[in-house]
Amino acid sequence: MSDRKKLKDTKVGQWLGKNAPKVLDAVGDLLPDQGALGVVKNLIQGDPDLEPSQKAEFARMAFELESADRASARNREIEVAKATGKQDWMMWVTGIVGLLSFMFTIYAVVYIDSVRENELFIHLMGMIEGVVIGNIFAYYYGASVKKDR
Repeated sequence: MSDRKKLKDTKVGQWLGKNAPKVLDAVGDLLPDQGALGVVKNLIQGDPDLEPSQKAEFARMAFELESADRASARNREIEVAKATGKQDWMMWVTGIVGLLSFMFTIYAVVYIDSVRENELFIHLMGMIEGVVIGNIFAYYYGASVKKDR
């Protein structure tokens, strides 16, 4: 693990050192793949010392990093499909489970009155919407996957 770059040693870290040294001091020793980018984005947006143009520049850099990460994950899926020559059954299972969960949630909200006041169900709806629909569907059914095959 010691051979991995810390956030302060990356391009983002260099930008932070120049534009937001307080933020770099707080998170510079974290590894970028341990959720540090999300923390840094929140710190940058809340920093009153930064100009809106600096915040926009950082948002652009963060978007590029996140896009590269998604592209890397999708390329991995493409290479696995090429190597095995088979359909990814996990893609179908996840999609079906996500779709069924989403459909049940809609059904419950429309037809079962008591669930709208159940705090646990409201949290469940948020998880299904955010995790299953947003992340899993975007990952497996995103447009760039189809273009690369």
